[in-house]
Amino acid sequence: MWQYTGKHRPPFAEQPGPGQESVWDYPRPPALVECQALVEVGEPHRPVASSRRAFRVLETASPPTFYLPPDSIDWTQLAQAPGSSFCEWKGAASYWSLAGSGDEVVIGWSYERPTGAFDAIRGYVAFYPGRIPCFVDGERVQPQPGGFYGGWITCNLAGPFKGPPGTGHW
Repeated sequence: MWQYTGKHRPPFAEQPGPGQESVWDYPRPPALVECQALVEVGEPHRPVASSRRAFRVLETASPPTFYLPPDSIDWTQLAQAPGSSFCEWKGAASYWSLAGSGDEVVIGWSYERPTGAFDAIRGYVAFYPGRIPCFVDGERVQPQPGGFYGGWITCNLAGPFKGPPGTGHW
């Protein structure tokens, strides 16, 4: 079985085309990168968030996760959801659902006290593109496969992406 060593793309990695990034060139531990693209979350007629000051978290084998600044979010549309999780890199996450939706489907998460390397995303919110429409420069984002991760797949990425069955060892 192939095991990722962090030194070279695996033999099954897609070759990136012009203007594409390979998720196999992303680092581990992950990197936090500023993003000036227009990042939008929610329906165009009533966005939950919109910003040109997002951060992307880049981690080997995963599409980027986008974090939007607190002042770009319409907080009247969000409600704190029960539960939490822990990321070995970023710390304890809090969850968010749509306010007044009648359910507690988690659509996003944030870190109120992230670890030192990720302090820049304190209070920023990331969203699951499979649970709420998400856009980068007008392109509708596809969700990372598998339902667990929150990566945003756009046309400028080459995979394959971690998430489907059989990719847990990546």
